[in-house]
Amino acid sequence: MQQYSIREISDMFHLPVSTIRYYEESGILTNIGRTASGQRIFTEGHVSRLKTICCFKNTGMTITQLKLFFSYESEEFEHLNDILALLQERKKSVAEQIKQLQGDYAHVLRKLHYYKDIKKSLLGSQPLPQWKDYQYKVYSSDE
Repeated sequence: MQQYSIREISDMFHLPVSTIRYYEESGILTNIGRTASGQRIFTEGHVSRLKTICCFKNTGMTITQLKLFFSYESEEFEHLNDILALLQERKKSVAEQIKQLQGDYAHVLRKLHYYKDIKKSLLGSQPLPQWKDYQYKVYSSDE
């Protein structure tokens, strides 16, 4: 069975050691073994749990929601509807985030085209572009 130190886990997930300790203290990262000298020992099960934690945290799930999810998961048959409701809520939230990011990305593309065209105008003899001509355009890329 593969074992990892806290530093290896920290590097693997690009998380500060303090965050990993916090996850343990908060009860969302459990059953961490210790060496005779007290150093934490992590297993593949912890790696799997941290992948879930990081995924859900990236979607905006709070520590409280993570605790709830993992408590449901420990008795999943009894809490199947609760798990599904929590994940449906997260799905909806992620869809809203994606929609917001797509709108933000479109705005960045418009600004990028606008300022590239200003630069072209300054280097050539074209008239300066007007933002009103860009603010509602749809671009598929920045090129």
